[in-house]
Amino acid sequence: MQYLVCFDMDRVLVDHMSTWQYVYDSLNISNEEAFNLYNQGKLDEWDWLKMDLAMIKDAYPEINDKKMRELCQGTPLMKGMMECLQWIIDEGHEIAIISGGMQETATDIACMFPSAEPWRRRWGGINRHRGCDTKFHVFTNGWLQRNDGSIDDYGRYQVQMNGKGSIVKMLQRRLNIPKERTISIGDSAGDLGMFEESELSICFNPWDEKPVAVAKMTIRSRNLLDVLEAIKNQIKG
Repeated sequence: MQYLVCFDMDRVLVDHMSTWQYVYDSLNISNEEAFNLYNQGKLDEWDWLKMDLAMIKDAYPEINDKKMRELCQGTPLMKGMMECLQWIIDEGHEIAIISGGMQETATDIACMFPSAEPWRRRWGGINRHRGCDTKFHVFTNGWLQRNDGSIDDYGRYQVQMNGKGSIVKMLQRRLNIPKERTISIGDSAGDLGMFEESELSICFNPWDEKPVAVAKMTIRSRNLLDVLEAIKNQIKG
């Protein structure tokens, strides 16, 4: 029986606080102001995204799509990631990355598992032509490129902080995979929507204790081989 396995990216597939933070660190800037405004309820997610992009453009006025992609390069990946994802794919199951993180890093990860299909624009597809498509379903945030290669003021906004469950449900319908054969892996309260739509929810490398209280399983490590063991136990019964 085919399963759907949904992964958050930051602090789950990526061994860093966030893919956005990785870019901020490279530019020696901080989004603390926007982060605090959001937590105080004074900033919604859409305006937070625009504010962060404005901050990046202020720090690097000549920034363009090519430079943004370069800044994402080298983002550290979680130990055991390749082995975990490869087993799921080899066993014929579906993988989705559902994250508010940067699309470039998610695309890099997804392209490690190319399909035999040529690249095309599709729901859940990667946003950039790399010669072939990927076996993954990818939903992320990030930036948008203008025709001249510059960065738009409005960002790529596919994933709402509390909207991941809706994406999981749409995937389940499209793939004809029920909740009973869905597994989700996340680290924070932003993943609770995924957890609610999954038979097995795994809080991995938890950001705080809120998702721990909801997840069916918590793995306090930074090695996805531990997650793979739990996935195998669930699938093989």
